Amino acid sequence: MKNFIFSLALVFIQLTIAQQLNPKWMKGIAPRNIGPGGMSGRVTAIDVVNNQSDIIYVGTASGGIWKSTSGGVNWTPLFEDQVTASIGAIAIQQSNPDVIWVGTGEGNPRNSLNGGYGVYRSLDAGKTWKAMGLEKTRHIHRIIVDPTNPNIVYVAAIGSPWGEHPERGIFKTTDGGASWNKILYANPKTGAADLIMDPSNPNKLVAALWEHKRDPWFFKSGGKGSGLYISIDGGKNWIQKTEKDGLPKRELGRIGLAIAHNKPNVIYALIEAKKNALYKSTDGGDQWVKVNDKDGIGNRPFYYSDLFVDPQNENRVYTVFTYVNI
Repeated sequence: MKNFIFSLALVFIQLTIAQQLNPKWMKGIAPRNIGPGGMSGRVTAIDVVNNQSDIIYVGTASGGIWKSTSGGVNWTPLFEDQVTASIGAIAIQQSNPDVIWVGTGEGNPRNSLNGGYGVYRSLDAGKTWKAMGLEKTRHIHRIIVDPTNPNIVYVAAIGSPWGEHPERGIFKTTDGGASWNKILYANPKTGAADLIMDPSNPNKLVAALWEHKRDPWFFKSGGKGSGLYISIDGGKNWIQKTEKDGLPKRELGRIGLAIAHNKPNVIYALIEAKKNALYKSTDGGDQWVKVNDKDGIGNRPFYYSDLFVDPQNENRVYTVFTYVNI
């Protein structure tokens, strides 16, 4: 019966493709897999060496880290000997691309996610790794290296979705990972869903806190701990933005953030609320305006809340979820 269903599905796919593609277009073209070739689960993090764009690092939900030096044609696994294979964040120190920071533990808390064991760093482009602390954070979704001082690194940890604990929020090191300070925290139910830095001012940070709880049979996203915060002094002080500033009323869920590199005063926030919507600020995050609340925006926010702005066009925004929309 299973073989019959599978065969029927193949026939349906073939008929669908036949209606859309002329076979002559595919003549002489052999299909090829550009990898990674292993079953590594979801791709959870990507970073590229800015001045050598053929060098790509990919983090996966359950298969460690993969590296390509050929623009994605060939891939090599890097993180095979560590205590966890779940990756949530990757950040290349662009001033010295041999230095790679990795946050372990997938940052998308579906019920099949794997846990992490803190932050790791490589000084030799991924050949070897050293644990750099924050082992109890469990799940890390974002790492940012200060472009003007590589000893300053920020970590946004969502924490364990399975229970309450204090090792979550925004962490900062000023000594290259020798020690860490928690600089933004709401409560033991709330972690950091996202973090961005102003490319023109590394002391300006925008953070999204997210209260959530995962059970095998249920997921609660949102709560009083969720919110959007801005710091202009490297995380010493934070200002929370609210409905008075144009954000949704009532409890918020997950928030994804993105900033325009060509115009850093333009910031976007994809916000899970009573009605999911995309919000925009044109004054650096002080005031916000809802720009899109069509059906489907913010689809499955526990999974897909990443935003990306075209570095040359502040009006072109990419949101990655079930489908890729522009």
